[in-house]
Amino acid sequence: MKIRIQTDQAPAAVGPYSQAIKAGDTVYVAMQIPLDPATGQLVTGDMAAQTHQVMQNIAAILASAGASWSHVVKTTVYLIDMADFAAMNAVYAEFVADDPPARAALAAHALPRGAAVAMDAVAVLN
Repeated sequence: MKIRIQTDQAPAAVGPYSQAIKAGDTVYVAMQIPLDPATGQLVTGDMAAQTHQVMQNIAAILASAGASWSHVVKTTVYLIDMADFAAMNAVYAEFVADDPPARAALAAHALPRGAAVAMDAVAVLN
């Protein structure tokens, strides 16, 4: 059985997809960009500010599914410019310092709404 996960503490989906889907003990979080859920606008600022918003958005979605960053087993990070990797990585480490998940980081030609960073995640509850 799959369960749609939806929270107003993260940006609403802007197309025919869910913020996350819970299937059994696994939570699949859709790619998040640095949108402020209160305004629906892209967070302005440097890579650290954008990454922080993405991580907070994912944390809110995870919380609504009964999970947290400690449950995340895999992430994929999309960067417009790989020169921003160190700045993204510093913020990322703040959220997953104790037991970091497996991760892929890719350069993307473009991201929705002109974002510089995006991320998706997979979490396991048990």
